[in-house]
Amino acid sequence: MCGCKRRYAMTCPPQLEPANFKPQKVLILTKLSRYEFEKRRHPELTERQLEKCLRMRGSDYNILLYHHYIHKGVENTVNSVFTAAGIETRVVYRFDYSDPNIEWADAIVTTGGDGTYLLAASRILDRNKPLIGFNSDPTRSKGQLCLPQKYSVDVKEAVEKLLKGKFRWTFRSRIRVTLIGENIFKPPVELHDQQLRYHEYRYLDLEPQLHTLQKDISPCSGIGVARRVLPVLALNEVFIGECVSARVSYMELGFDDVKGIKQKCSGFIASTGTGSTSWTYNINKLTEQNMEEILTIVKEETGFKIQDTDQYFVSKITEKFNQMLITDPEVSKMVYTIRDQLVSSPMRSECVKPRGFAKTISVKSRCFDASLVIDGGLSFTFNDGTRALLEIHDEDALRTVTLLGDSTEVSFKH
Repeated sequence: MCGCKRRYAMTCPPQLEPANFKPQKVLILTKLSRYEFEKRRHPELTERQLEKCLRMRGSDYNILLYHHYIHKGVENTVNSVFTAAGIETRVVYRFDYSDPNIEWADAIVTTGGDGTYLLAASRILDRNKPLIGFNSDPTRSKGQLCLPQKYSVDVKEAVEKLLKGKFRWTFRSRIRVTLIGENIFKPPVELHDQQLRYHEYRYLDLEPQLHTLQKDISPCSGIGVARRVLPVLALNEVFIGECVSARVSYMELGFDDVKGIKQKCSGFIASTGTGSTSWTYNINKLTEQNMEEILTIVKEETGFKIQDTDQYFVSKITEKFNQMLITDPEVSKMVYTIRDQLVSSPMRSECVKPRGFAKTISVKSRCFDASLVIDGGLSFTFNDGTRALLEIHDEDALRTVTLLGDSTEVSFKH
């Protein structure tokens, strides 16, 4: 285990834990609006010059400013409602989302969209510290990980429900990543902010975890191999592949007890149940056009009277298939996808399925210039010879809330 703290207590099963939310200190992580991003990117420009610059690039300055004020309005309301309830708050941007601030708080609240929520989740290593998200601009973002959109308008009702215990805890599984090999301590690139021209904004503040070192002794050579448990956890997915998307990714895969599967593809994705509604879903889903063509082929080959041109029927079957791709966010398994699978190992008679479930996944890179990316935001170098171990552990689950009266019962397929 690395130096990062993994604190948890399981006095009773997660689903039986009482709904008790009485924080004294709340850290509010707020997103950087597009307007604020442009201001930081061009600090030398006056407001009028910035407006001209944006218009020349085809961006509407007034629209940016309008949505900036919507976001700040929700942010300020969230802050004032918690303060009015006698709770101490701190508001920080992603640049100040540091371990000391996280440890200071009893709960983390985000104002933004799913991106801000994912950033917040990646750094919370304490199972007992809840994360709650408010969608600060429902007109632009669905905010699937956040509270329902109506609470962006009625923040007070949401906070009152929380403080009165009118919710249930949801423990979302997350992926722990262990890197083994050389060059595993290179600073990760924070993809959301890499366009900013300030070095201090390019990397997340992951010290002192960045330089925590373990040794894994090879039984064959006796040579010490660097081993590192990453100081972030993936709530949605882990992507592994070549940085240049047109280049084939070559890797060796292992799923639970099955090892040494050589694959060429356009990338590998391991997602949680939470992430099964996101990138993984969009990669694997069928369109109505796909389904109509499949039904037509089945009709021609079998002679069955299938309503292959009935739009309602096609839509219904398509929806049913796509819903099967979504899994329970609390399940302790990963959903993996081998994207654009080219070839399986010639040593195996069977072809590994491009989609499946596993609790433990091992990946050995045979790539030239590859990355391992956590939740689409944090990119680690992952080149030839480097190994990654992806695991689901109960103690890594993220504590979140579902307000009573707002949940939708879903039948999950595993």
